[in-house]
Amino acid sequence: MTSIILAGGKGSRLGKSKPLQAIGGKSLIQWVIDRLAIFSTEIIIATAHGEAIPCLSAAKIKTVADTYHGKGPLAGIYSGLRASSSSRAIVVGCDTPFLSVDLLEYMRQSSPKFDIVVPRISEKIEPLCAVYSKNCIAPIRELLKQDELKIIELFRMVKVRYIEEAEIDRFDPDHLSFLNINDQADLDRARKLATDKRWLLGS
Repeated sequence: MTSIILAGGKGSRLGKSKPLQAIGGKSLIQWVIDRLAIFSTEIIIATAHGEAIPCLSAAKIKTVADTYHGKGPLAGIYSGLRASSSSRAIVVGCDTPFLSVDLLEYMRQSSPKFDIVVPRISEKIEPLCAVYSKNCIAPIRELLKQDELKIIELFRMVKVRYIEEAEIDRFDPDHLSFLNINDQADLDRARKLATDKRWLLGS
């Protein structure tokens, strides 16, 4: 399974580069890589054009620049899927340090008959913690050409499997897989959570 990490955001609300913020002694993006490396044969980091992410320590990592510059996460998904050597890929943001490996594995196992497998809590969808197939490449390209950048529009064009809250709760009852770092308060919370021994042990 390939994993794609979206790292092309500007981090404007945080006011500094998200991927390199330190949490529990390592960078935010390294937290994400360490979770994904448990079961990924390939990790792709999709960045903004010309942006480098230094100091990464994991095998089989490659970086791709957004093919459609300045068009947000949808462009990152597109570029990552095109570069992927697998038919399906887990897509996550670079600012989600507490991903549940068990939840991601459950989503992977649920994916063969669908183009997208995505968590849904009540009516809130989590498109940046989801599995996408290469069948999404062509419809994403059409959306980008139309300058339609809402990921939800893609869901209307392909076959989607929603992972509902009861399923999520079996693996991630606190929903920490969806905790992303948008501002200083989020960063402070993540640093506090990182002191929990279950994360220090890499469970």
